[in-house]
Amino acid sequence: MQIDIEAHIKGLESGNRRMLARTITLIESVLPAHQQAARTIIDRLLPRTGKSVRLGITGVPGAGKSTFIESFGTMLTGMGHKVAVLAIDPSSTRSGGSILGDKTRMEKLSIDHNAFIRPSPSGGNLGGVARKTREVMLACEAAGFDVIIIETVGVGQSETTVASMVDFFMVLMIAGAGDELQGIKKGVLEVADTIVINKADGDNISRAEAAQKEYQAALHLLMPHSLNWNPPVLTCSSLRSTGLDTIWQTILDHKEKLTACGELEEKRKNQTQDWLTFLLNEGLRDWFFQLDEVKSTLPQLRNELAEGTLSPTAAATELLHLLRRH
Repeated sequence: MQIDIEAHIKGLESGNRRMLARTITLIESVLPAHQQAARTIIDRLLPRTGKSVRLGITGVPGAGKSTFIESFGTMLTGMGHKVAVLAIDPSSTRSGGSILGDKTRMEKLSIDHNAFIRPSPSGGNLGGVARKTREVMLACEAAGFDVIIIETVGVGQSETTVASMVDFFMVLMIAGAGDELQGIKKGVLEVADTIVINKADGDNISRAEAAQKEYQAALHLLMPHSLNWNPPVLTCSSLRSTGLDTIWQTILDHKEKLTACGELEEKRKNQTQDWLTFLLNEGLRDWFFQLDEVKSTLPQLRNELAEGTLSPTAAATELLHLLRRH
């Protein structure tokens, strides 16, 4: 079936949500014709991208991430913003993840005309999710969404992957700082632009304020990743929608500060360069494993590795020697 490139471009330029969904389907497709069409659409629309606030959110289990995103997103749409929520879940193919649950977890936001929620199927590969999510983010920007929230659903490397494609990275926590610090990697805190302690309501307010002090002390022990920004520790209640306006103002202050000194522009340029390197590495790997010589040689080498008659270094060297013929 012929893909009408012009219809996709006009649809996105007019903010047509149905056409945005169809474009994202092209981006996520593994069919070469769909991938080529998606590349053409994104390239044509690049001048319309880059104007949004790109926000990444991760959090410990039980931190109330979905409730927070729904309350925060609803507040933003109420202020006149258009909000897109993209969920990265590298674990979805193994555990079922929360791919089907994203919209049901955010019932109010999912029916908001100024919001768009889209989960990212992973194909079991975090890199693949990252690549698709970046392109989906650009499509959403081209369609007029001015706040893009990328949520990490899975665990492990996904947090730092998301941090590498956004302007502002938020780590959502709950009271009981001493225990919770054990559950989140130091590397995640090192890339955080703020830590937000959720569920600061009712009897939990004093515990949240104590946790705030503990996290602030913990952050002081880490080297800040920006010379122009010291990550604050904030508190909020998603259920009562308190503290959300302070969080948004913090994000705007961060954008203003880093834009004024040129750091935000530099950060985005570096992210684009990193993206290119990632795509080259991924493309070369895919091409390499599709070579007939590699396909025919690899099984025998794997057998020899399993039998202990060949070292991994020797096997890799033999395979890489095949590249000299190309």
